[in-house]
Amino acid sequence: MTGSVPRPLAAVLDGSTPPGVLPWPADRSVADALDAARDAGWTGATLELEGAVDKDTFMERCARSLKLPDWFGRNWDALADCLTDLSWCPADRGRLLIVTGWQGYAAAAPEDWSIVEGVLADAVGYWRDSDTGLAVIMARGRARQGV
Repeated sequence: MTGSVPRPLAAVLDGSTPPGVLPWPADRSVADALDAARDAGWTGATLELEGAVDKDTFMERCARSLKLPDWFGRNWDALADCLTDLSWCPADRGRLLIVTGWQGYAAAAPEDWSIVEGVLADAVGYWRDSDTGLAVIMARGRARQGV
């Protein structure tokens, strides 16, 4: 697997390094990461934020893309709760969340983006020592969905 995806993700998927928040090269398709995760027995999801410039849009994208449970309240605490209670998202070995198109949101709402970064980092830390860790890829540039 190391040859097919960048080493930081390969090391997480094979268990040789704990899950974390990882970069993803702009010239690589995020489909490669999703395929590698699936092949390793991980569940994967993509949160596409292209065009999101406010909290309401961000929360709607989270609800839809991540298929969050009905009790998701579309606020920061509810997002944190959903990411630390993943009973609604079963996984055998782990979960991979790929965030794409995030740069525009980060630029348009830097204070909110700082909260997002904290929520994601806290969720990764929460699951780090479990049998089903959570890794987050922050795709650089306009990550290609396909080949």
